[in-house]
Amino acid sequence: MYEILLVEDEAPIRDMIRFALSREGMDMLEAGDVASALTLLESKLPDLILLDWMLPEESGLVLLRRLRKNQQWCDIPVIMLTARVEETHKIQGLDAGADDYVTKPFSPKELIARIRAVLRRSDSHDQDGLLRIGALALNPASYKVTCNDQHVDLGPTEYRLLQFFLTHTERVYSRNQLLDYVWSRDADVEDRTVDVSIRRLRKALEPHGYDRLIQTVRGAGYRFSATVA
Repeated sequence: MYEILLVEDEAPIRDMIRFALSREGMDMLEAGDVASALTLLESKLPDLILLDWMLPEESGLVLLRRLRKNQQWCDIPVIMLTARVEETHKIQGLDAGADDYVTKPFSPKELIARIRAVLRRSDSHDQDGLLRIGALALNPASYKVTCNDQHVDLGPTEYRLLQFFLTHTERVYSRNQLLDYVWSRDADVEDRTVDVSIRRLRKALEPHGYDRLIQTVRGAGYRFSATVA
């Protein structure tokens, strides 16, 4: 059963979403502001967060940026809920790390469909606990990567990069975002470091034909796709 955290200050919207989630067999945690959400996250790790942009005191965008910089919470999928419909605001939310963006008003059916789509993308673990796309498999317990049961030799950075990509497919990440998520915060690295590691990872995956899944998005960054563009 999935557990969804809703961060929303309007009680009628919380009631509507709680009812919609319960009909789908999902549990809902709730918080009315950023401080309450952070307190709840200290003891609970939800499967997904529904995050309102306009919150009292601090905005949902502030919370989203905190989540993406926190090692414990950075992998939790986030769907932004907002009445802001301008393209610039959507881009701002997605650039901050949102997995999807739903504008108000929305129907419960649309919201549930968006939730299920994001959960499908984020849940790359198979029944053995491996991260897998096709014949490419990463074992987080043993730090081993295989493709068609053949060992894939990766350096530590390329391993972390692949692990991040396998858990964040079909979304574009800028070089700066990858530096934040994959490299140590204390590491003295530049944007080009990402390009070097991408080349090394592609070279390691090339003999197996999986290098093509790492796609360069001109002017934006990189995307790891389950299908070849």
